[in-house]
Amino acid sequence: MAARPAKEEPPAARSRLSNLLRSPWLWMVAVAALVAVIVVLVRARGPRVPTAVVARRDLEQHLVATGRVLAPARVDVAALSMGLVRAVAVREGDRVKADDLLVQLDDAEAKAAVLLAEAAVAQAAARAEKVTHVNALVTVQAVAQADANLQNAQEKYDRTKKLYDTGSLTQQDLDEATRLLKVSKAQKDTSAAQLAGSGVDAREAWAGLRQAQAQLVSAKVRLAQTRIVALADGIVLTRDVEPGTVATPARTLLVLSLSGAARLVLQPDERDLSLIQLGLKARASADAYPNEAFDAEVTYMAPSVDVTRGTIEVRLRVPSPPAYLRPDMTVSVDLVVAARKQTLVVRSDAIRGLATPSPWLLVVLGDRTARRDLRLGIRGEGSVEVLGGLSEGEVVVLPDGQTLVPGQRVRPFRKDP
Repeated sequence: MAARPAKEEPPAARSRLSNLLRSPWLWMVAVAALVAVIVVLVRARGPRVPTAVVARRDLEQHLVATGRVLAPARVDVAALSMGLVRAVAVREGDRVKADDLLVQLDDAEAKAAVLLAEAAVAQAAARAEKVTHVNALVTVQAVAQADANLQNAQEKYDRTKKLYDTGSLTQQDLDEATRLLKVSKAQKDTSAAQLAGSGVDAREAWAGLRQAQAQLVSAKVRLAQTRIVALADGIVLTRDVEPGTVATPARTLLVLSLSGAARLVLQPDERDLSLIQLGLKARASADAYPNEAFDAEVTYMAPSVDVTRGTIEVRLRVPSPPAYLRPDMTVSVDLVVAARKQTLVVRSDAIRGLATPSPWLLVVLGDRTARRDLRLGIRGEGSVEVLGGLSEGEVVVLPDGQTLVPGQRVRPFRKDP
């Protein structure tokens, strides 16, 4: 039996199919269906999320604060007595050494007072010398003479008394011998009193000499006060005096910053008090020289908190201050408040509720997320020490704007720095 030829499609049907395939609506529906299928498949696999790996490394916690350079000591220079300023030997910014002349006052009257005091000392010294040596010598000789006269009078009285007892001399002779003996004794007593008095005179003379010498010292001190000098090395901060000015004790002529170990003063927030300890090392830089850092060390913490600002004063010593450092300069201080060696570290941006008592984050287990509550330690730049809740090598989720929940399917990819 001969095969029948295939039935040909009618021309009208072919035309309708061709028009349908050329219709944009059909293709739009097809593309939409394909996209829906792809979205469903992607959602089933979960979103792509950036991740990082928990690892061990060295970590430091820093506290950065702004402060100022504190001068070792500021000294207001003034005259001790009123006087006319004759010369000013320094200008603002000058460095001075101890005993360098700063201001010279008129010294004519003080010099005259020194000359008078020197003359008084010379006069008192001459009087003391005279009383001590000349008067004493005369008095001693008088005492010796009185002793000799008394001895002669005693011997004469003894002889007269013996002769009177034998009847060889009269009562008148005995009375005369007795009188001479009494006179000699009186002369001896007088000489002894004069000798004792010469000692008092000598003491008075030497006391007068010491008084004159003290007045000379006082005059020299007043003369020295006309030269106002630096008591220690330093730098002149301000000058408020010119020649011709009348200086008084109440008026500040110059202000000096004494040389010494430079110090920095900070006012960190009281919330950071537990982080700061004596002996902490720091790196500081002046705002005027930001690229030149120098070492500093905490040496003082105020015993109380400033109640108006809620800050605490902290001072640091600068063992080797750079030459450009000036009082009241603004400085930035970076304090290393804690350090750990090879501790477990996680990126701080992965942690949710970092500033709360219950921080946590999401880790990736297989292809799903899981919540981990954390116990944190010190905080470094961009990283935090983990004391509990994580293990080395675990993968944590980093934020990228997506809303994720524990147990959600995800597709992790590494985003370690």
